[in-house]
Amino acid sequence: MRHTPTFTCPLLAASLSLGLSAPVSAAFVEDSKAVLDARNFYMNRDFRQRGAAQSKAEEWAQGFMLRFESGYTEGSVGVGFDAIGLLGIKLDSSPDRIGTGLLKSDREAPKRAQDEYGETGLTAKLRASNSTLKLGTLQPSLPPLMRNDSRLLPQTFRGAWLTSNEVEGLSLDLGRIDRVNQRDSSDNEEMTVFNGGKRNIVLGSAKTSDEFLFAGGRYQWTPALSTSYYYGGLDGIYKQHLVNLVYQLPLGETQSLKSDIRFARSRDDGGSNVDNDAFGALFTYRLGPQSFTASYQYLSGDTGFAYIAGSDNALAHLVQINDFGNQDERSWQLRYDFDFAALGIPGLTFMTRYLSGDNVERGAGLSEGKTWERNTDIAYVFQDGPLKNLGLRLRNATTRSNFGSDLDENRVIVSYSIPLW
Repeated sequence: MRHTPTFTCPLLAASLSLGLSAPVSAAFVEDSKAVLDARNFYMNRDFRQRGAAQSKAEEWAQGFMLRFESGYTEGSVGVGFDAIGLLGIKLDSSPDRIGTGLLKSDREAPKRAQDEYGETGLTAKLRASNSTLKLGTLQPSLPPLMRNDSRLLPQTFRGAWLTSNEVEGLSLDLGRIDRVNQRDSSDNEEMTVFNGGKRNIVLGSAKTSDEFLFAGGRYQWTPALSTSYYYGGLDGIYKQHLVNLVYQLPLGETQSLKSDIRFARSRDDGGSNVDNDAFGALFTYRLGPQSFTASYQYLSGDTGFAYIAGSDNALAHLVQINDFGNQDERSWQLRYDFDFAALGIPGLTFMTRYLSGDNVERGAGLSEGKTWERNTDIAYVFQDGPLKNLGLRLRNATTRSNFGSDLDENRVIVSYSIPLW
């Protein structure tokens, strides 16, 4: 169901009217750019647990993303606009293999994927000094709100977002979101909280909300040290405070140690039982083309970690399938990365990791929940020649759990980016 905009469209129309009435500067045209991204995506997910309702989810699709960004008009307040067009085309699917998240379900036949789906988005933008206000379609990637781009087409939001960089080293964000368009949808909908796995979140009479507020900033103290604080709140459901510290310690020309410390405090906002503290610490040692990462994540409280359903989140252990964000879950990770540019093959990268979680609250009288996940990612991007910018990626994941699905998963992604101007 499509919803009538509440505040965004009037502001968007006013901004575009201002832009049309303002003199168009050379920068408005010269700084404009348009890119066409093509993404071919195959995904196979086998369900290994006993009694699974579906033996596997397997689909293949082609996606196109046309992105346009204008420059700004002249004057103390520059005006511009961005536009995005998204199209997903079914290449292979069937009613007994749906559910990969690549394709939109047919409204008249929910267990069948549509042959194609798409959407367009328009964003007005106003710039004064080093601050920018965007109104319309947004794709934020901030600790309290991270758009999801892990399938065929990206997730988008609708709202207003102000960014400011008036102070050197300090970036500030303030915004309001009223609708979300999920990655396998073309409808703007109200938002809700993710409650899969053993989050154990209980909602009141209001299951969705039309207002998400976020505010905060990041400060770069030195080239090696940065800290950030953000607030995010889904009206009537939850409110959240997120703190992050990143420190990169040089250990020589080819060595470094990076520390990434994260903490999030989530509480209810009158319409749920959300109550969670989440702590995560990641330590990455880089030695030439190799990186070794060890991390730990700890959750406590009456529920698991809260975030907007369908989006990504700021947890340290958000990986291919799981995020290890269930109630009381404790988890650790070991990860290895290698960049083959050191061996004369630029563009080729490899990653593998293993995560294990336990202590999950499954309910009265039940033993603790346990989960593990293993990921492998191999990617290659052509650096020159007629295939320059063509990317190939293979992602493999396996996860087992005593309270969720047992999955074996493969994703094959072929992407190509074409600058139009």
